[in-house]
Amino acid sequence: MLKVLYICTHNRCRSILSEAISQQRSTGLIEARSAGSAPSGVVHPLSLKFLEQRGYLVDGLESQDVNDFADYRPDLVVTVCDSAANEICPIWPGDTLVCHWQLEDPSKVKGSDDIIQAAFEACIVEIEQRVDALTHLVFSNHTRQDLIKHLSEVGAVVKLPETQV
Repeated sequence: MLKVLYICTHNRCRSILSEAISQQRSTGLIEARSAGSAPSGVVHPLSLKFLEQRGYLVDGLESQDVNDFADYRPDLVVTVCDSAANEICPIWPGDTLVCHWQLEDPSKVKGSDDIIQAAFEACIVEIEQRVDALTHLVFSNHTRQDLIKHLSEVGAVVKLPETQV
């Protein structure tokens, strides 16, 4: 099992989408959580709406502070917004990998309901593809180097723990 913590500044949209999709799509191979460096305290209602429309459960999803996860020992921390990627995040003990997935924020899209829905759906599909690839790596007993290589291949910026630099 791969333990993943998704971080976004407000933990109300992209990190929430990533948590829900990872938890449910990985068939138990990924344990996912999400948090924010400055959490809004409320999950964006359209995040919940579009997750439910695609068949994901939304019960228990909440906007949480990254400091609430001090005892959580993720194998991988994924920032999903540029501002979170540029912030100083907590130091994770052990060999935790940190990477950045550039995901456009569908909650900031302006326009008709159809345009907004298309933005959410595009973000969800992108997350699903990345989670499917991670799940495949976990299922195939990936090595740490396989994980680093995969993350780099999908355009994620990987930061190795200081113990490996």
